[in-house]
Amino acid sequence: MPVDTAEEIEEILEYETIAVVGCSSTPGKAAHDVPKYLLERGYDVIPVNPYADEIFEREVYDSLDEVDAEIDVVCIFRPSEEVSGIVDAALERDDVTVVWTQQGIRDDEAAARAEDDGRRVVQDRCMKVEHRRLAA
Repeated sequence: MPVDTAEEIEEILEYETIAVVGCSSTPGKAAHDVPKYLLERGYDVIPVNPYADEIFEREVYDSLDEVDAEIDVVCIFRPSEEVSGIVDAALERDDVTVVWTQQGIRDDEAAARAEDDGRRVVQDRCMKVEHRRLAA
């Protein structure tokens, strides 16, 4: 079952390193503003976007498999039809504890695969909204 209680989300918000797949360099887009908000609140945000070299003055990785740092949470800002492949890449890593799809994004089959592999899953929720509601 995907995470849906405030207590579980609060626990997840205690993790520190968030790889943001689909992170945008364009201010005003949710895929830029949400990770910027998280960065400003002390999270270690790792941008993943094959079309950018630097976001928030940080190195940008083309894909999850190129990230050499430990990742706690994979936050997905890509269309729902791309979630399955991103989840598969996350499952190739031993360090990813949580897969989080942003508001309006979900893939129940991919979520079930992640859960079957022992990962926690949050779907169709905004990390910024949840952080403001529960941790700010």
